[in-house]
Amino acid sequence: MWQRVQTLYLAISTALFAALFFCDKAENVSFLSYWPYAVLIIIGALLHFLALTSWKFRVFQVRTTVLGALLALSLQLWLVVDFILTGNEPIFRLPALFPLVAVILDILAARGIWADELMVRSASRLRASKRKKH
Repeated sequence: MWQRVQTLYLAISTALFAALFFCDKAENVSFLSYWPYAVLIIIGALLHFLALTSWKFRVFQVRTTVLGALLALSLQLWLVVDFILTGNEPIFRLPALFPLVAVILDILAARGIWADELMVRSASRLRASKRKKH
């Protein structure tokens, strides 16, 4: 499980979402102080953790990873809209970009997981065709 690079991508993405529980999005404003953010962060962290731990079920893992990426992208877009609407009053901090990094890592992880799944299917197909010949 840990020898694949996509597992590392998922672990970093999960850690970034978990870090949002303890970080501030702006000066003295935490992500969890606004309940819609809190709900998105909790669901996103659970999806990322589920994708990280479901390595035996690759198709489910890809779906969970893509769903987590979509959720992270929606959170990032919502943060951008909040930044535009609030003007220059609150200064957003670096953790406000964690969902964007998580999206990029999730896309890379989904590509790697899907490539592994295609390789396993191809090998299974070759083994099955070998059995039919003998």
